[in-house]
Amino acid sequence: MSGDGEHVGHGLPAAGGTAEESLAGGELAEFRAFRERMNREILDEGNLVMNRFFNLDGRAYESGALDVRTKELLGLVASLVLRCDDCVTYHLTRCREEGVTRAEIFETLSVGLIVGGSIVIPHLRRAVARWSELQAMA
Repeated sequence: MSGDGEHVGHGLPAAGGTAEESLAGGELAEFRAFRERMNREILDEGNLVMNRFFNLDGRAYESGALDVRTKELLGLVASLVLRCDDCVTYHLTRCREEGVTRAEIFETLSVGLIVGGSIVIPHLRRAVARWSELQAMA
């Protein structure tokens, strides 16, 4: 992770190919294009607080005492509990890039369900559908 805010759907695109970029079209590609376009517009405003937050967001997911993979799983739980579908999509994509298995995703989503309660079930459904899409791309 480059520390440029490439997280939770907030940051700048990372260099190199990702799961989202491998799509020739479709919802994931649209998600990424919109995120990139809007992040650029937001960051180009030069608002110090926003730019610092985006940078901090990216740096939080860099490898440290916890590896990137673990941090992405944590981000996925937090995103599910907060009911942020864009964030869930982002972290699922990153989890796929980090080699997370379907069993690990389901175990992680189960933690989010326990923490968040039944109100997260609609987001859980969308997360499972998104994960299946990502797996089908492999």
